[in-house]
Amino acid sequence: MTTWITICDTCKREGWGAESHDKTDGEVLAGFVEDAATGRAVKTRRVSCLMGCSHGCNVAIQADGKLAYTLGRFTPDADAAQGIVEYAEMHAQSDTGQVPFREWPQAIKGHFVTRHPPLPDADG
Repeated sequence: MTTWITICDTCKREGWGAESHDKTDGEVLAGFVEDAATGRAVKTRRVSCLMGCSHGCNVAIQADGKLAYTLGRFTPDADAAQGIVEYAEMHAQSDTGQVPFREWPQAIKGHFVTRHPPLPDADG
């Protein structure tokens, strides 16, 4: 079962301006996450808008049959990306997607926005 990191590539944090930035904050974060995930046990994808604009720099951690999480309010940098990928790998190793708080990378603490239960199977 693959854990996916879905990165919003349209996110713009407060203070972002097209005249001073050639990429959105989401594009910058996506590049860092993709680099950090290279050769790791998770996959990445970019989407245009996770609708969490007030939480700028959003990602979703998802896998079939597991709890899913939306995280936001990240600074688009390598430290945030490393924490996101480390957490996603822990999610991948968990049967349910739940990771004990004491094991969370420091870089993701305080960044959780939502948690979604897995969808029931088609017969449920």
